[in-house]
Amino acid sequence: MNPVLRWFHQLGSPPTFDRFAARWAPWGYGLGVLAMAWGVYGALFLAPADYQQGDSFRILYIHVPSAWMSLAVYALMALYAAIALVWRIKLCEILAMACAPIGAAFTVITLATGSIWGKPMWGTWWDWDPRLTSQLILLFLYLGVIGLYGAIDDRRAAARAAGLLAIVGVVLLPVIRYSVLWWNSLHQGQTIRVFGESSMDASMLPPLIWMLVGTKLWFVGSLLARARADNLQREAGKDWVRRLVEPRP
Repeated sequence: MNPVLRWFHQLGSPPTFDRFAARWAPWGYGLGVLAMAWGVYGALFLAPADYQQGDSFRILYIHVPSAWMSLAVYALMALYAAIALVWRIKLCEILAMACAPIGAAFTVITLATGSIWGKPMWGTWWDWDPRLTSQLILLFLYLGVIGLYGAIDDRRAAARAAGLLAIVGVVLLPVIRYSVLWWNSLHQGQTIRVFGESSMDASMLPPLIWMLVGTKLWFVGSLLARARADNLQREAGKDWVRRLVEPRP
């Protein structure tokens, strides 16, 4: 067997995943916090003020990474759920369900920071704009996945039901992504492009890149920690779990 495939196969073992998550979750948290701390410092003290928005634009250093992560985490959750439904891989069920609270948190931050920015720029905290409305629906989808997973006692049946909802909800992602192009939208168009030239001044980009890297690293740490906790709960009573909690002589 290919060494990479063999490693992934071994990672699907609950004890192996527990050791992997216990080792790498702190690294994800730690590196993520450091990257975000530097990004926040750069956003507040190094990036120049915007010529139109003044210092109000600085909230985008939290808003944009959170918005991108809210979509990326949902897509990853749906991917894990699809793999779990097709190949019945328990670890993918666990990872999919671990994504939901994290993605919901990013979505809440996106909506909150967007409202804070919208008040001085638009003169209102909220508008039923296509981008804002679709992002709110995304939050409801996350909450639906979380609620459905918690409503069924059988963990595997709950994960399959919640995973199916996650897969169906994927159709919302392109709506959110292209809503500013498909409809008349109060929300500004895309100013930052991964591929191609951004309309944002180059001097403002480094803190944003640090925030993007930091949120992804923090997500990895949080995902591993949550998945590890769920894995231990499912495996409670197994010998390898008892050995973890038993005091060492």
